[in-house]
Parts: sequence; structure tokens; C-alpha cells
Amino acid sequence: MKQQFRTIVISDVHLGIKDSKAKELTRFLKYNSCKTLILNGDIIDGWQLRKGGKWKKMHTRLFSMLIKLAASGKTEIIYTRGNHDDFLDEIVPFVFGNFSIVRDLEIKCGDKTYYVVHGDVFDHITSNMRWIAKLGDVGYTLLLRINRYYNKRRQKKGLPYYSLSQKMKSMIKSAVSFIGSYEEKLSEIAKVKNCDGIICGHIHQPANKIIDGIHYLNSGDWVESLTALTESFDGEWNVVHYMEWEKEYRMQKEIESRSREYKLVHPKAS
Repeated sequence: MKQQFRTIVISDVHLGIKDSKAKELTRFLKYNSCKTLILNGDIIDGWQLRKGGKWKKMHTRLFSMLIKLAASGKTEIIYTRGNHDDFLDEIVPFVFGNFSIVRDLEIKCGDKTYYVVHGDVFDHITSNMRWIAKLGDVGYTLLLRINRYYNKRRQKKGLPYYSLSQKMKSMIKSAVSFIGSYEEKLSEIAKVKNCDGIICGHIHQPANKIIDGIHYLNSGDWVESLTALTESFDGEWNVVHYMEWEKEYRMQKEIESRSREYKLVHPKAS
């Protein structure tokens, strides 16, 4: 069930924290190929690694896959610098074959132009009050830890994954207000740059909407949402949820398996 796209956008993988879903992302990229793969910031969590975060074998496997993709010549990989991987400031801009690291870029999708940026540069707290941003990062990490144990109990009871942090964001009015103003601010930047749309990440809230005539796209994250943006060869953008994609994949595999079994039992039917 391998699908091909013109563009796939991934952001906020946060390699270096326990809750990074590198295994799921590797699986997703294995079955979904593209001409251009944009890693839109916070792929590596330098903040956590400096504090003793954990780099897993699965994180290395993901990077090995990305290197192979770039080396194959079939996929161009563009990595935009985020706030958690701000150590990339030392080498930006960087180009090596089909792999490049940039601060931001503009891409053409048919007759439309999209501005691609992680999004933290327009976040006043992250840009100008770094200590508050890092304090918030500590709180988020603690919430993820609580969420991990909570979902282990749910899994034992046969219940699906439930995100405490996403629920809290939706309940707290200030968080909802911040997300709304963030989306509007990013859309305004696209207008200033004479672009038709903006592609970002940073706030871990996947989205595909029109804001005041600007196409606003957010790739979400690979810690809880497990989402990606995909552009078809017809220029259509969609938010893909890994959990839904995996469910479809398993159903397809089950259908194929039963079909093979049926043909073995009833060879004349084939």
C-alpha cells in the first residue's frame, strides 16, 4: 500500500526525548514516498539532549533512512531549523547533494507559492523570553511523562491512546487563544511575503484551513498527534494522521493475506 506524493512535510519529531515516535515515523516514510521531504524544524531536540535526554537506536535508524533517501537521488530532503534544534544556526545554510539545511524557504505548488518556516521566530515568548519557553518545555516534558504512565494503564484495559496535553490545550482558554493568534500571525507573514499559503509546525496542532485568504498548513508533531502534511501531484494538500493510516494499512494487509489464502485453497478461482 505504498503511496507516492510530490511533497511530505514532517515537523516536531523531538528526537532525544522518550516520547518521540521515531519508530512510527520510520514506518510511515517506508510506505509513503515523495519527491521532496521537508523536515520543518524540531526534528532533533537539542534542548533535551543538553539536559541528558535519551538518544535511542530507533532515532539512529530514522536518520539512516533519511540519509539513504537523500543518497538515492529520488528524494530531495530540506531541513528547516526550529527552536529546539537551534544548534543548526552554526551551519545554516548547508547543502550536500540532495540534502540541505535552511532557516526558511518558498516552494511552488502549481501556480501558488507557499512560505515554509518552523514558526518559532514569530512566537514572542520563544524568541524574546527564552527562559519562559524553557520553563514551559519542562512542564510539557513532565506532562508527557504522566501521559506515558496513564496510557500504559489504558492499554492494559484495551483502551485507545489518549492525549492529556492535547485535552488540556483544548480546555484552557488562553491556550486556545494563543493558537488562534499564532495562526493569524503566521498567515499575515505569508501575505507580507506575497505568498498564497504558509506551511509551519511548532505548536503541535495539525491544521489545513483558509485564514483571511491565506492557506494555513501546520504539520502537527510526532510526539502525540503523529501527523504529516502531504501534497499530491495535483497540488492537493492533506493532513495525514498516522493512527488512521496504520488502521487502513493493517486492513489492506489483512485483505491481501485472505486473498492469498483463498487462492491457495481455490486455485481455479484465480
